[in-house]
Amino acid sequence: MNTLPLSVVHRLPQGYRRTAKQSGFHVEPIPPGVRCEENCLVGLKLLSPAGEGAWTIIRRLSQALSDIDVESAVLECDGGPCLFVCCRDECTATCHLKNFGVAIAETFSLTRPF
Repeated sequence: MNTLPLSVVHRLPQGYRRTAKQSGFHVEPIPPGVRCEENCLVGLKLLSPAGEGAWTIIRRLSQALSDIDVESAVLECDGGPCLFVCCRDECTATCHLKNFGVAIAETFSLTRPF
């Protein structure tokens, strides 16, 4: 099994949707308060490394997902490469990426004070 040691991704906090532009496929954040539709996308961004190495890793992650027939797109977002998957495929994608050796950084909210 191929693994990517020390690869850590985090889920971008907002949902995204596809937009069609003359130069091809793009995404835009879904504004707060707008209901997420069936074609809502989830963005996963690599925490490290940066630069060309990040693009290589994100492309390998996309390939790993295509191996299990999960569609994904690699696009620039917030100044770096991001991997976008359909929200209905998020659990499958993150589970497979974890099996591939990728750590998924998750946010935790404190529900009760200490």
